[in-house]
Amino acid sequence: MKTPELEKISCQVRRDIVRMVHAVQSGHPGGSLGCVEFLVALFFEKMTHKNEFNMDGENEDLFFLSNGHISPVLYSVLARSGYFNINELKTFRNIDSRLQGHPATKEKLPGIRIASGSLGQGLSVAIGACEAKKLNKDTKLVYCLCGDGELQEGQIWEALMYANAKKIDNLIMTVDLNKQQICGSTEEILSLGDLNKKITSFGWEIVEIEDGNEMYSVLNGINSAIELTKQKKPVCILLNTQMGFGVDFMMGSHKWHGIAPNDEQLEIALDQLEETLGDY
Repeated sequence: MKTPELEKISCQVRRDIVRMVHAVQSGHPGGSLGCVEFLVALFFEKMTHKNEFNMDGENEDLFFLSNGHISPVLYSVLARSGYFNINELKTFRNIDSRLQGHPATKEKLPGIRIASGSLGQGLSVAIGACEAKKLNKDTKLVYCLCGDGELQEGQIWEALMYANAKKIDNLIMTVDLNKQQICGSTEEILSLGDLNKKITSFGWEIVEIEDGNEMYSVLNGINSAIELTKQKKPVCILLNTQMGFGVDFMMGSHKWHGIAPNDEQLEIALDQLEETLGDY
């Protein structure tokens, strides 16, 4: 799929995100908007996957969302890539919906393999999936997305250490570096320091995407990461994004980590986001 087509999908996904969160006045729009290009690139271009979903994922690339609070972007991308009907996005965060605020497995939503949102756990699960693939002689890759604030959880660093020690080289971890978390900037709350040096010191290969909201850069970065797999080392993408990207009054502000736009703000946001594939 060509870059302009992926950009059109990204614009529609952003419309889905703001409409879903607005409809129930609940959810996490900021990080969701920032990660759109990355997830669209993965699901529509880079990953080998089937929308006829099964939990085993045999001979498929797998994706695990560790920072599960950005579920709106994942739900939209799954629906838009054919896992379930896009009209189900209307049920986001409703009682008895399969589209809960944090992804859950008991609802049996296609595309969801783990319950996530308890921060720090997704990378460990992804590593387990990598080891299962190796045991099954399955050559496909495993992708995991984490938030930068999530790296303040100790389990992440245990997993980073384990992955290198066990030569988990069918894994691409991505860190969304939007530099914001619920109460302020990551620098103010608990500085992460030089992540490139830190993660490299744990024995990982690093790919840095300077503009994670520019589709061409994202595609090239993912390609570079894929080329580094299968060489006895795990791979990490440092993805520089802007929280709230695409909606000017949300961009770069931690305040939009977990609040919904009101009616007026929704209209302003939708005026900035072209309807390219048709709203649900």
